[in-house]
Amino acid sequence: MIMTGYKGVHMKGELSLLKLLKSVKEKPGFQSCGAIATFIGVVRGEAPDSEVVEKLELEAYEEEANRIFGGICEELKKREGIFDVQIHHFVGEFGVGEDLVYVVVAGTHRENVFGVLREAVERYKHEAPVFKKEYVVDKAGISKDAYWVSEREAQEKRKRK
Repeated sequence: MIMTGYKGVHMKGELSLLKLLKSVKEKPGFQSCGAIATFIGVVRGEAPDSEVVEKLELEAYEEEANRIFGGICEELKKREGIFDVQIHHFVGEFGVGEDLVYVVVAGTHRENVFGVLREAVERYKHEAPVFKKEYVVDKAGISKDAYWVSEREAQEKRKRK
């Protein structure tokens, strides 16, 4: 998929952070900006219950995710001092430490961008249909398992009740 300007679901490797930052800086009007804040989501090597994560598989309902990313970006761009908001999420298979998502916010001052960056991250995580499957092994290295994270979270909630 080609970068659509402010959002998108991309196959792993289709977009680099450097190209993304360059695209922000090349937009007309960028000279009014004094800050760019970025969030890079990466694969963590540990699951919540002390299992070791071997890899992740990410899928998305692409059309809906792009619509949601676009809505979040457009809404947040209306905030005072904000010039640009972009959310780019990758899908495919990922090893520990690999990039999963880039969120970029550009604005007039640092105090404008940090809160918007945090809100963009929290909103895409809760609103966008992006699905994560974890491939894990127990600490002893004996038992392997794979599960969609939403299924695992539901199981954990049932255990706590």
